[in-house]
Amino acid sequence: MKKVINIAVPTSALVAVVLSVAAFTNTNAATQPEQVPNPNVTALPAGQPVDLTYAAEKALPSVVYIKNTQNSKVQTVEYSDPFEDFFSDPFGGFFGRGQGNGGRRQRQVQTPKRQAAGSGVIISSDGYIVTNNHVVDGADELTVTLNDNKEYSARIIGADATTDLALIKIDAKNLPAIQIANSDDVKVGEWVLAVGNPLGLNNTVTAGIVSAKARSMQEPGKVTSMIQTDAAINQGNSGGALVNTSGALIGINAMLASPTGSNIGYGFAIPTSIMSKVVDDIKKYGNVQRAMIGIQGGDVKDYVDSEKDKGNEVDLGTMEGVYIDKVVEDGAAEDAGLKKGDVITHIDGQKVTKFGELTNIIAQKRPGDKITINYLRDKKKQSATLTLKNEQGNTKVVKNADIDVLGIDVRPVTDSQKEQLEISYGLEVLKVNGGKMKDAGVPKGFIIQRVNDEPMRSFDDLQNAVKDASTSKDQMLVVKGIFPTGKRGGFVVYLQNE
Repeated sequence: MKKVINIAVPTSALVAVVLSVAAFTNTNAATQPEQVPNPNVTALPAGQPVDLTYAAEKALPSVVYIKNTQNSKVQTVEYSDPFEDFFSDPFGGFFGRGQGNGGRRQRQVQTPKRQAAGSGVIISSDGYIVTNNHVVDGADELTVTLNDNKEYSARIIGADATTDLALIKIDAKNLPAIQIANSDDVKVGEWVLAVGNPLGLNNTVTAGIVSAKARSMQEPGKVTSMIQTDAAINQGNSGGALVNTSGALIGINAMLASPTGSNIGYGFAIPTSIMSKVVDDIKKYGNVQRAMIGIQGGDVKDYVDSEKDKGNEVDLGTMEGVYIDKVVEDGAAEDAGLKKGDVITHIDGQKVTKFGELTNIIAQKRPGDKITINYLRDKKKQSATLTLKNEQGNTKVVKNADIDVLGIDVRPVTDSQKEQLEISYGLEVLKVNGGKMKDAGVPKGFIIQRVNDEPMRSFDDLQNAVKDASTSKDQMLVVKGIFPTGKRGGFVVYLQNE
């Protein structure tokens, strides 16, 4: 049986079988990505070998190594001893001497420090990097190592579990950003390279072809319209680049299907058509604006085959397209009059032969976008215009502000600052670059201790406070802290423009 495996790799092992998302090992103790046409090289005569050295030379500098560190933490766990109450009180707590709770008790345990690793792709010269969500998920620290071995701390700008994509950033300039091709132009059979850091072997390139497009992995809660390739992909390749013969990015390596956990020729990458939209949404809104068509269904062929297995003969008038098995109540499809049993054949004039192709098209849309659908009902051609909705059933754009809107650089206070100012935590404002904090009058050197009554101990605390406030009615931050002189003060920061 094949297993679909996310391909982050433990940093302490050279070879490991990964059976879960971003598996860890224990240790002791904004520039918009440039869209370019698919720059395929001139076709070679049949039988002529393909030279992939140019593609490798172009792509390698743009692929980075990412280390995810989760620090040791104290956690409260519950454990059970069925004999504990009996032996501590033979009357089972009847007289109040025992626990009387079935032997359930709590204790605190120290979790070990854990690390995992994956890859990422530089998409802009000012430090924006795309990787997989499962590569950075749960990180207390992210370290990015470039192809020239320079190291940087990274922060998460935004992440999306549904597409398994994340956008992170390092403070660097003049980085070798990769060219981004349109994955819709990719053809089955064309040569590709997978670039990443598999099994702890940094700066690795493997070659293969595009085996299939719009491959649906049928993962619950996921948007999966994958490029399938037989280029060798292994643990640690997560978040790396799948590039064409000109070294232009066509996909982000995400997973492999294997009974062993190692490559057997079934690797999958998230196409740039989806990646670019996710990155754009994160930069503009702080989260992904996900459009919903409001149907459940699958490939026509799969439906027909399943009915044949039941002894039923089905004639839908086609063997290609998406069979609608259910229309979601109050969704876009219901509003447009689509029904169970209809077969979608085209969207905006683009032919749809399988569910993965529909997923790819819709994943590039936002709530409020209109699409024209051609479909068959009782083998007769029909058309309808749909207004796509979000997961809440409306067309509103939900905007989460990123910490960049504040226009400041911060760091946790030092031990000497704690001693001098008699505080135990806080974030020192190192630089005021402009933005909402400057508008509010927050000066360099001010130590932020609380935002909206939440303690600020780390950069993530501030990031979460901004995101929470951006979805509130007031979209306001009440910032309290202390000046370098020891005087206490506060500011009101409005995230919305007046």
